[in-house]
Amino acid sequence: MIDFIGAIIGDIVGSRFEWNNYRHKDFELFTEKCFATDDSIMTLAVAKALMCSRSDWSDLAEKAVKCMQEVGRPYPNCGYGGRFRDWMYSDDPRPYNSFGNGAAMRVSACGFAARNLDEAKLLSGIVTGVTHNHPEGIRGAEATAVAIYMARPGSTMDEIRAVIDREYYPMNFTLDGIRDSYAFNETCQETVPQALMAFFESTDFEDAIRNAISVGGDSDTLAAITGGVAEAFYGVPVPLRLRAESFLDGRLKEIYGQFVLWLEAR
Repeated sequence: MIDFIGAIIGDIVGSRFEWNNYRHKDFELFTEKCFATDDSIMTLAVAKALMCSRSDWSDLAEKAVKCMQEVGRPYPNCGYGGRFRDWMYSDDPRPYNSFGNGAAMRVSACGFAARNLDEAKLLSGIVTGVTHNHPEGIRGAEATAVAIYMARPGSTMDEIRAVIDREYYPMNFTLDGIRDSYAFNETCQETVPQALMAFFESTDFEDAIRNAISVGGDSDTLAAITGGVAEAFYGVPVPLRLRAESFLDGRLKEIYGQFVLWLEAR
C-alpha cells in the first residue's frame, strides 16, 4: 500500500534539525518541536494539482500554479524561501530560473502518479517549470521522480542507483565521507545526490530518514526527498504514518486523504 506520507515524514522529522544539525542517527523521530514545513505543504499542493488536472496533463502547469498558491498562501510562516514567497503571493506568478532544492522536495507525487518512466519525467518537468525552470532545478526534480517511480515497480536499489549515477548525479561518495564536511546548501545539485545516497545506504524506511538527518545540511528538505524514495521502495510503518498525520491540520489532511484514494483508483 502507498500511503504517500514518506516525504512528509522526512520533512516533519527534519524540521527541528534544519538550523540545528545533528550528525548522528540516535535521535527521537518526532517531538513537540517538529512541524510540517513548506516541504509538506507544497508536496500536498502538487498532489492536488495532479488530481485536478486533465487526464492528458494538458492543464497541469496551470493547475500547479493555482494549487500551490491556494494551498500555500494560508501558511506564510512555514519556511518559504524569499523568491518563492514572492511567487506565492504574486498576482502574476512566473518562473524565476531557480535551481533551489524546493524543486525536488515537492515532486514526490509525480513519481507515485506516473504510469511509466517517461510520464514521471514529464510530470516532474511540468510542475517544476512553473517556478524552478533552471536546468539544475528540472534535473533535481526529475531525478527524484525517476527514483520514486523505479522504486515502485520493484527495481533493485542497484538498478535505481545505476540510473541516477549515469543520467543525473555521480554517486561516487559515501555518507561517512561527507558527514563531517557537508554544509547547509539550498541547491538541487548539492541536496538531491546526498538525499538519494541516504536512501541507497539504508536498510529500511526509518534508517533512510535517520541517514538523511545524520549528514546535516538542509535537514527537512533532504529528508523529505529521501523519504519519498524510501517509501516507494520499503513502504512506511503504520505507527510512523499515524504520527506524521497528527502534524497535519484538517485542511492538509483532507488533501492527503484524497490523494491516497486517487492513487488507489488509478
